[in-house]
Amino acid sequence: MRAAVRDGALLVAGDVITDVVARHRGPLAPGTDTAAVIARVPGGAGANVACWAARRDGARVRLLGRVGADAAVWHERELAACGVRPLLVVDEGVPTGTVICLVDEDAAAERTFLTDSGASLRLDPGDWSDALLDGVARLHLSGYLLFSGPGRAFVAVALKAARARGVPVSLDPASAGFLGTLGAERFLALVEGVDVLLPSRDEACLLTGVPDAVGAAARLSRQVPLVVVKQGARGAVLARCGEVFARVPAVPATPLDTTGAGDAFTGAFLAALLAGAEPERAAREGCVAGALAVGRTGGRPPALT
Repeated sequence: MRAAVRDGALLVAGDVITDVVARHRGPLAPGTDTAAVIARVPGGAGANVACWAARRDGARVRLLGRVGADAAVWHERELAACGVRPLLVVDEGVPTGTVICLVDEDAAAERTFLTDSGASLRLDPGDWSDALLDGVARLHLSGYLLFSGPGRAFVAVALKAARARGVPVSLDPASAGFLGTLGAERFLALVEGVDVLLPSRDEACLLTGVPDAVGAAARLSRQVPLVVVKQGARGAVLARCGEVFARVPAVPATPLDTTGAGDAFTGAFLAALLAGAEPERAAREGCVAGALAVGRTGGRPPALT
């Protein structure tokens, strides 16, 4: 029997993206055609997290994001179908962000992203209202917000408001590529006050300079109360107060598309925390969701409706 969800919703603030997923076999052939199976699906790390969180019985999930007028109606409909209450700001000047996901079926479904962030990184302090926290028990911020000036200002305002209300805040660094450009020291200064950090192994190692997930998790947990390092097929490592206290194995899966697997983990993990689960149990639920995600095309779970 599942634990009842605590009184309060999960508010996710972050990116809403249109994903174009191209699954191919073997290396791309420069200068000519490479056969592929191509699908257009809704995505975005923030939106994916919200959708996976909403799968948990009784979970109430809201998503604040910015989209272009070109795809606003479609994204609202897709979020609602997954059980998420969309709170989308429509940008009349810039189209919805688009990511081309190249998925190599001969390389464990590993993916390469070509990213046009579009409206998604234009979320700014003017889109925030403290009233967004009414009825909210936890706030989650997509790390992609930190990779633009308006997004960084938004994070500062949202984090300050949440701390003033005693609402715990989690954040997923989102992209090792963008993180490398931003810089580890700057990133860690920007996330001061976050309660839970959920980096991938590569992100954790980049942030600390430590070459292994265990050591990186331990070091990060000296700055953030709870650190959960996601390792894909190697499961997850949990640390607090400078010490690793749990290692959770992955759930075996045959990968079709690894896009969004980390988002699935994060969404399920946060929904379980909201329901009163201890972090290790929440991480186990995250691993289950990650295994489900890699067996699907795109980063979202099946629609609930």
